[in-house]
Amino acid sequence: MKGRFLVLEGIDGCGKTTQLRQLAEWLPDSGLMPEGATLHLTREPGGTPLGRALRELLLHPPDEAAPCPEAELLMYAADRAQHVQRRILPALACGDWVLSDRFSGSTLAYQGDGRGLDRALILALERIATAGLVPDVTLWLDLSLEASMARREERAEDRIEAEGQAFLARVADGFRQLAAERGWVGIPAALSPKEVHQAIRLALEGHAALRRR
Repeated sequence: MKGRFLVLEGIDGCGKTTQLRQLAEWLPDSGLMPEGATLHLTREPGGTPLGRALRELLLHPPDEAAPCPEAELLMYAADRAQHVQRRILPALACGDWVLSDRFSGSTLAYQGDGRGLDRALILALERIATAGLVPDVTLWLDLSLEASMARREERAEDRIEAEGQAFLARVADGFRQLAAERGWVGIPAALSPKEVHQAIRLALEGHAALRRR
């Protein structure tokens, strides 16, 4: 039996890290995963040793090493290709489940809508980097830009988060459009973490893509 690939998407501050942790505790005993399957937690960028090196260059580079938008796009594509081939596909082939913090949707939102890079180019790189892999379920944690910025007030910003409000507003609009285009499951992320987790559980329990086949 082929495994399942689940992804959490959303703007910074939407609560992905918290929900990833709670799902990691719930999913193995949820009754959704087949007996003997393992849950693999991962993220983009940074889901492989190569990816961790790329993540540091992407999010916390020395000033002189900050990539230009086009180089940034190619680095995310390289991270994804390695992630898919070395981590995700092997796990799915074994019948395991993979839960990832971000996938290709984030590149369209951040580098496409945020940076204004060519959408056709991004989609072409997506096809190469993913080798055609599409998540079984993408959970979009829907949070307003204002709420996102309020949550991140006391947190140190990485290079992407520091791009400013106009950039992040374009990213938020991009996620909203992608969710509609790609049939993502929208989860109201302004609720309490417990309420968000409950909404995710209900969504996954009723999702046709997670029924055993």
